[in-house]
Amino acid sequence: MLKGIHHVALICSDYLASKHFYTDILGLSVIAENYREARKSYKCDLALPDGGQLELFSFPGAPARPSRPEAQGLRHLAFRVDDIDEVIAHLTANKVECEPIRVDEYTGKRFTFFADPDGLPLELYEM
Repeated sequence: MLKGIHHVALICSDYLASKHFYTDILGLSVIAENYREARKSYKCDLALPDGGQLELFSFPGAPARPSRPEAQGLRHLAFRVDDIDEVIAHLTANKVECEPIRVDEYTGKRFTFFADPDGLPLELYEM
């Protein structure tokens, strides 16, 4: 019935900072970018290499995301990578801090966490 994830929508506090992070640092390309005057809001569709998308929204006055302790709802967003060390080096060179690498106790795969400009937890999962 379900074929996969089409998109994940993110609401950011600083549109330009988040757009820079997801395009210039993480390397996603812009599919479409629109400013919606009635909402005083941007909507930017970003392409993921597997055909999925991230939708980046800016809504004035949006409340901050609940964080620690972990709130109910979306826990984090995970990205598949081929070489976790290479991606961590790239992020570090762009002043993005990553947690120490961990190993998934069930799959033996390596992973780490980092955050976007709003503190949204993001994961790198080495395939």
